[in-house]
Amino acid sequence: MKKILIANRGEIARRIIRTCDRLGIETIAIHSEADGDLPYVSEATEAAAIGPNPVAQSYLQADNIIEEAVKRNAEAIHPGYGLLSENADFARKVTDAGLIFIGPKPEVIETMGDKLGSRHTMKQAGVPVVPGTAEGVSDIDAAVMEAKEIGYPLMLKASAGGGGIGMVLCENEQALTQQFDSVKNRAKAYFGNDIVYLEKFIANARHIEVQIFGDESGNIVHLYERNCSVQRRNQKVIEESPSPDLPESARAKLCEAAVQAARAVGYTNAGTVEFIVDENNDFYFLEMNTRLQVEHPITEEVTGVDLVEWQINVARGETLPGQDTIRTSGHSIEYRIYAEDPKTFFPSPGTLAVLKWAAGARIETGYEEGNIVTPFYDPMIAKVILTGASREEVLEKSRKFFDGTAIEGVKTNLPLFDRFIESKPFIEGNYATAVLAQWLTQQKEEKTV
Repeated sequence: MKKILIANRGEIARRIIRTCDRLGIETIAIHSEADGDLPYVSEATEAAAIGPNPVAQSYLQADNIIEEAVKRNAEAIHPGYGLLSENADFARKVTDAGLIFIGPKPEVIETMGDKLGSRHTMKQAGVPVVPGTAEGVSDIDAAVMEAKEIGYPLMLKASAGGGGIGMVLCENEQALTQQFDSVKNRAKAYFGNDIVYLEKFIANARHIEVQIFGDESGNIVHLYERNCSVQRRNQKVIEESPSPDLPESARAKLCEAAVQAARAVGYTNAGTVEFIVDENNDFYFLEMNTRLQVEHPITEEVTGVDLVEWQINVARGETLPGQDTIRTSGHSIEYRIYAEDPKTFFPSPGTLAVLKWAAGARIETGYEEGNIVTPFYDPMIAKVILTGASREEVLEKSRKFFDGTAIEGVKTNLPLFDRFIESKPFIEGNYATAVLAQWLTQQKEEKTV
């Protein structure tokens, strides 16, 4: 494998380029008109303009992307995360064009990309799933009947959803009735599929995921777990590994279940099995992400493994190391820094007039000072990864990092993180998925007193 086209942009493109450079592999960066001046474009061996700013006219143009790869003699395409990374049709077109898709097989992407289908597959494999409907619910009358069997509160979810889009908590029948058509319409608009289903809401749950890998010889390994419970609007903003407040026995069972899930579908390359873990450390399958995750750097930090290198090795037919060779050491936390109003979470596009990072962190960013965060794409500026021998050490490093970092020209969630990491639940490490929302509510109440 001598040349790879990266079907993505920004920080993940830079991340892939960095590993490819080390391995002596040439890279092709694709870019829209808005992204032409971003660092990843000049850091790649070659660059290809792919279209206008809207993603539908550039980064989602599968045929154009594959055409560029063939024309420029690439042997493989790395999809990164988001965009076309979990698009089975894209993966199929890549292989049909005689190229290597650096990810799982299209059939696996298809099976696990459908939340209802994946729930059924996991149930058959003996992996615990959250109680809910076995099929999609077509109308509100059917939904109300099913809800009476499941019990409130419950989650109304889009079967093809992802990234927190197409899922709503319904506390009662009135909420379900009010939200039903809205979620179906949103699912149709975002994913081209309006099938929705109901799932029991697990109170005080943690969102814990396990990094898995498979190779073409049928070997499946895990690289332990990450806690992703600090979320806003069902989207992760802080992740850490190992998961605090998780007994070793529960960690072992989670990792074993993740390997079992991957083996059930003949998984290859990088993937993540996500679980909901309740107060008793009982866990339930949530979904499988058939790609590299945004938060993969914290796993790299505690295991010492370059996951992008493993992806490339598996894609070219190499065998994975044995499970007994994979160890973890220390603690790592990732903070997702967004160009957004920390009070409303609305995007805040603009020019990064000042972008000064304090020392002591691994920074994964698609931007440099003077670049523009446009309104066309996800407003994440960077992922800040802090690692130490213990969680306490990482929290102290975090305090110093936020104090010494400056971003001007756009609003960011840096001030929110600076205050939130001092909250009692986060310091103690015994938080659930509602922790950020609860803390924000408490902050507002304290200001009004």
